[in-house]
Amino acid sequence: MQPFYNEQQTMLATTVRQFAAENLAPKADEVDEKEVFPIDQFRGLSELGLTGMTVPEEFGGSGGEYKDFMVVLEEVGAACGSTSTVLITHVSLGSQTIYHGGSDEQRQRWLPSLASGKKISAFALTEAGTGSDALALETSLTRVKNAEGKDEYVLNGSKLFCTNGAVADVFSVFTNHDKDAGHKGVTAVVVEKGTPGFTINPQHGKMGMKGCATAELVFDNCRIPIENRLGEEGEGYKLALKILDSSRIMIAAQCLGLAKGALDAALSYSKQRNTFGKPIATRQAIQFMMADMAVELDAARLLTYRAAALYDEGLPHGKESAMAKLYASEAAGRIASKALQIHGGVGYFKPSAVERIYRDQRVTEIYEGTSEIQRLVISRALIGDL
Repeated sequence: MQPFYNEQQTMLATTVRQFAAENLAPKADEVDEKEVFPIDQFRGLSELGLTGMTVPEEFGGSGGEYKDFMVVLEEVGAACGSTSTVLITHVSLGSQTIYHGGSDEQRQRWLPSLASGKKISAFALTEAGTGSDALALETSLTRVKNAEGKDEYVLNGSKLFCTNGAVADVFSVFTNHDKDAGHKGVTAVVVEKGTPGFTINPQHGKMGMKGCATAELVFDNCRIPIENRLGEEGEGYKLALKILDSSRIMIAAQCLGLAKGALDAALSYSKQRNTFGKPIATRQAIQFMMADMAVELDAARLLTYRAAALYDEGLPHGKESAMAKLYASEAAGRIASKALQIHGGVGYFKPSAVERIYRDQRVTEIYEGTSEIQRLVISRALIGDL
């Protein structure tokens, strides 16, 4: 483990690495092949207190800093990409949206069951007409009177590519309550599974990360209480940006895991595979490839640690989070590609771990802001107002 991790983080990494080796890695191919949501693995993570990480103990969580969660995600991601995506979405998107956007009453209502892993959370932002322009929302939120004369909301529209969506119990949903108000018209609400007018349609056919239960969400005159609104009307834009800024750190940490898994596989294979009477690990071409992979992994880890440390200190971290996510995701792609090259034809076929990692990695350059959006965030921070 890296020397900048403290003793507690080193112990945490050891614990999660052992759990991942025994419970995640052996089932990763099955999760991928059958597009199975890793519910048993999720429950195992919850028993370790990991589904409540970064949630304060007063709301049922195990506490922990983002540096701690970074350590966890690297070990989980190295064993199973899908499971790491499930955990990121549950903790740093769904649960954190409620924690940062909700009142104490709302936190007490939803977070204990999420932190314990008894319920699963999801984050619903993307729509068919959005993407990089993530807040050009068409999903509408209208205030009406119910039969008792009390105010409530009617939700209409749909969301796409909702991770955990097919299995989640609690959804943080971003809506547009006033299109003429621009970003001030965006409002976040919590919608619970089973609410009348709320339909969940599982989406299949992804290239990678096949176990994270992606779904389309459809809201057809879906009525929800005013008490489910997170913050005030019009505060959803700021909340979404806040959550995305911090969650990008965790995507970077996931990429560390994918890269580490690929490098470890390449190292192991290079010592076993012989050509012309010697292991290919003795060949300088292979050695230089693995040296480059190790350098890029450590560089990505340092960038990610810096962003996590800034977050934990309550300091501005938007540019640094974007840098970490950008570099770690693209570095993971290069590392996975080199690992597959080292494996040769064996790596191109299932059930090679690098074949799965190669596919899983690709989406990390797309979700939570594409690489192009990260470059936009970074350049704007550098240039400032003109």
